[in-house]
Amino acid sequence: MVHILGVAPSVRVLLGPIAVSVVVSAVVATLNTFHLRRARNAERLNIQELEATQVDLIRTLSETAEARSGDTGEHLRRVAACTKALAQLSGKTQGEAEAIAIASPLHDIGKLATPDSVLNKPGKLNEEELSIMRTHAKAGHDMLASSSQPLLLMGSRIAYGHHEKWDGSGYPQGLRGEDIPEEARIVAIADVFDALASKRVYKEAWSETQIRQYFTEESGRHFDPALCQLFLDNLDSFMSIRSGKS
Repeated sequence: MVHILGVAPSVRVLLGPIAVSVVVSAVVATLNTFHLRRARNAERLNIQELEATQVDLIRTLSETAEARSGDTGEHLRRVAACTKALAQLSGKTQGEAEAIAIASPLHDIGKLATPDSVLNKPGKLNEEELSIMRTHAKAGHDMLASSSQPLLLMGSRIAYGHHEKWDGSGYPQGLRGEDIPEEARIVAIADVFDALASKRVYKEAWSETQIRQYFTEESGRHFDPALCQLFLDNLDSFMSIRSGKS
């Protein structure tokens, strides 16, 4: 199954983003059936193998979505590393933090359903294009929400909630505060941090001072204030994680 998904970027060119999103949903459904059949035979059940299948699926789908927007898997790996660190700082066990980190690359899986003309537009998006772009959060949720697998279900919550804001001004549901799933609040900080610290065609990488100022200003508005404070208190560590020095 993973090998089939591995050719998704070339298939995408032929089928288009809507068809790819349908294929993703079908693959998730197939994975559910696969796990159910294995679970019915307790003697042959291999938990580690099933978990590895989920992880491989998440990696392949996430990197396919990332490639559509011109990025590499490096962004996903950095976000996952920062997600794990912030989750642990928030009091999560190592196992809980690792689960959130594994699911975190699915935050933008819905971009598989976003038209190339919008996803890769070199200039600023107009209102109509921005509205289309914002549909990726719900699209990602819908692709994964039918799964019976914990990591994929967590991925659906992350995809749906990572653009919500603490003050309720985010999208797509306008959730506020603790109504936003905690894993989505954690990934939101890691994702924005990596984006700001990275050079893009439209901007230079931000300095640590600029990043600190931004998160200080957005604490309690965009970001969970408690998580944001943990991030700011350990910003030097996150800078090291992002640079691969930790």
